[in-house]
Amino acid sequence: MRKSFLMYLFVFTALLAIFFYVNGNKIVDSKEQEIALLKSQLEETEYNPEASSSKPTGNDSFSLVNNEEALTYLENRGFDPSEIIAKVEEELISRNAADADNELIPYEGMAGHFRINKVKLLNHKWAIASFTDGSYWGDLFITYEIDDDANIDVATEKAVLYPNN
Repeated sequence: MRKSFLMYLFVFTALLAIFFYVNGNKIVDSKEQEIALLKSQLEETEYNPEASSSKPTGNDSFSLVNNEEALTYLENRGFDPSEIIAKVEEELISRNAADADNELIPYEGMAGHFRINKVKLLNHKWAIASFTDGSYWGDLFITYEIDDDANIDVATEKAVLYPNN
């Protein structure tokens, strides 16, 4: 009885070893195919960098630069979009004062004066901005209008101030 038990145990162990060997080979083969595919994609990207940079990433999806309809709107009105971007950013940041809070921010600075430090234009009418006083920070949702003389009128629609942890 003991001999037959050992023989069954040996056969079972041999079958398990064969199973693990075959399964391991399949896994290794699939990973090698995946590596080969990724290498070919990397080589294609290295040889053709425009192919990868032409697709907007999730971060660039909401940007005036990648919004064809907004760019067309500005161009149809006779404006250069890059000049408008620079002008709106300058208009928002130029309202930062050395001795007062930025007038677009509806909060009073607690650890200093609130100043806009980063601006992103979403389209031809909206922008978002980040502001801080050094300790506290928040975000603004801003609308802007451009008249025919390229003068810019801005207004804060919504603001959020994050709690200081």
